[in-house]
Amino acid sequence: MLVLVVNAGSSSLKLRVLDPSDAVAAEADIDAPRAQVDEDALQAWIAGAGTVDAVGHRIVHGGERFRSAVRVDDGVVRELRALTDLAPLHQPKSLAALDAVLAALPDTPTVACFDTAFHATLAPEATTYAVPRAWRERWGVRRYGFHGLSVEWAASQVRVPRLVVCHLGGGCSVTAVLDGRSVETTMGFSPLEGVPMTTRSGSIDPGALIYLLRERGLTVDELDHALEHESGLAGLSGGTGDVRELDPDSLALAVYVHRIAAAIAASTASLGGLDAIVFTGGVGEHSELVRERVTARVRHLGDFEVHVVASREELVIARAVRSALA
Repeated sequence: MLVLVVNAGSSSLKLRVLDPSDAVAAEADIDAPRAQVDEDALQAWIAGAGTVDAVGHRIVHGGERFRSAVRVDDGVVRELRALTDLAPLHQPKSLAALDAVLAALPDTPTVACFDTAFHATLAPEATTYAVPRAWRERWGVRRYGFHGLSVEWAASQVRVPRLVVCHLGGGCSVTAVLDGRSVETTMGFSPLEGVPMTTRSGSIDPGALIYLLRERGLTVDELDHALEHESGLAGLSGGTGDVRELDPDSLALAVYVHRIAAAIAASTASLGGLDAIVFTGGVGEHSELVRERVTARVRHLGDFEVHVVASREELVIARAVRSALA
């Protein structure tokens, strides 16, 4: 089965055709700024790539409803659109790509694969915020977790009972994996929670946000934009969010390492110990400095292995597509 994997990123649409042996038969990255897909370019590439048997889409948010890959039909599309309010900056990108590829390949079986699905094994104590019941039950305010496709691949490559996966890229998360199951992760209701990222703040005292809104006159949109696009490493450095361009002695890098190390320690508490750490994602794979500094900060946690795993979300998606259509 030839599977076209569609991965909608923050500024591009990554297209990969995988053959039955999981080799990449064709690939392209198409610009998609602000969730706008160039449908002409997409259709031209698909036509040139040849016939595919199925399509698999990375969808950021599956909510509570979608706990595994699902074949896409009109009802599924409606439910995915209803989840946009839970991830207003990420879900539209996934849906724009889904719409564009469905238009280009209307008769090809299509499967949605979710970044939240791997975290469906989280226990209630790990998913529940200490907020009013109405928020939780009526409005779905809970922890979902993200980067699940990347974490699932990393866990399949390093099979130990107590594993911590550090996905460090444009977005960053730390996940505790116990016997192959997610038991704790740093991202929560949205991909904004957790450790600092390239331009995202990570976790911050909600009291500080209330102060900025009430006392400093920021609008909700201004606050949203600042936390998503002007914070993280970029905000700390006053310029770049690229780890490669940061001064090794900078506060930005120190905060980044401190928070990641703290998240690993917290994950270890959920695992009851630590057998291995995996670093994946653009920074995790390519920054030896970050890996060394983070690892040095958590050596007191015991004797554990350190692995670098190249992220291969497309393989997880292709295999999920074949399983869903079997």
